[in-house]
Amino acid sequence: MASKEGLQAARARGGNTRQLVHELLRTQIINLELEPGTALSENDLAAELSVSRTPVRESLILLTDEGLVDVYPQMGTFVARIKFSDIASAQFIREALEMAALREAVTRVTDRDVTDLRALLSAQRDAEGRADTEAFFQLDEEFHARLMAVSGHGDAWRVVGQAKAQLDRARRLSLPLTQQLHLLIRQHTDVVDRLEDRNLKRAEEALRRHLRLVLSDVEKIRARHPELFSEDDVPVRPRRETRRSPAQPR
Repeated sequence: MASKEGLQAARARGGNTRQLVHELLRTQIINLELEPGTALSENDLAAELSVSRTPVRESLILLTDEGLVDVYPQMGTFVARIKFSDIASAQFIREALEMAALREAVTRVTDRDVTDLRALLSAQRDAEGRADTEAFFQLDEEFHARLMAVSGHGDAWRVVGQAKAQLDRARRLSLPLTQQLHLLIRQHTDVVDRLEDRNLKRAEEALRRHLRLVLSDVEKIRARHPELFSEDDVPVRPRRETRRSPAQPR
């Protein structure tokens, strides 16, 4: 539901408008459809989404609480730039939960689990062959959610998803890096191989190495897109300009 059409269809089915608007804007920020520094106008968003200003205002408040939106007095509301401290905190939460789940998954994994995970690996290779980073990102999410489900704590993935919004923005920027998809698939495969062997030590090493990859890529990402980042605790004067994706020519 990452579009106006999806939002309207969900509203027609009785969905809560504020929740739907929040979900849509959050997804667009994480997907970088609304890139860091972009001005957000209540009036413009309400008109664009064909909703009243109230659900938009409430959604922006929630997004501010999540650190995805900044409000500057006398200037307006803007998509927040990415801070390394936010990435590091999200990574800490994600790693703690996924590593804890993996320790239980090693004792519970079944042949069906391995088959499902390898099917996702095959789909990821297909996405790599098409150079389809959007499909790969979604398959990556499915892989990690399925891996957590093996532990018997699949519902905990929602907690991971809520915590890693800032991390996901950096992850999306890292995917176009040279050979990144191939490396991620190789790391995923290593995790599944070690899980199938029920080798906890090697599985933990493989998963931890994989989860920390984005941290090593942050400086490369910042060099490519310095305008999307801010130093921790250093305010950056926001800019007002037409929305565009980082993938578009500048």
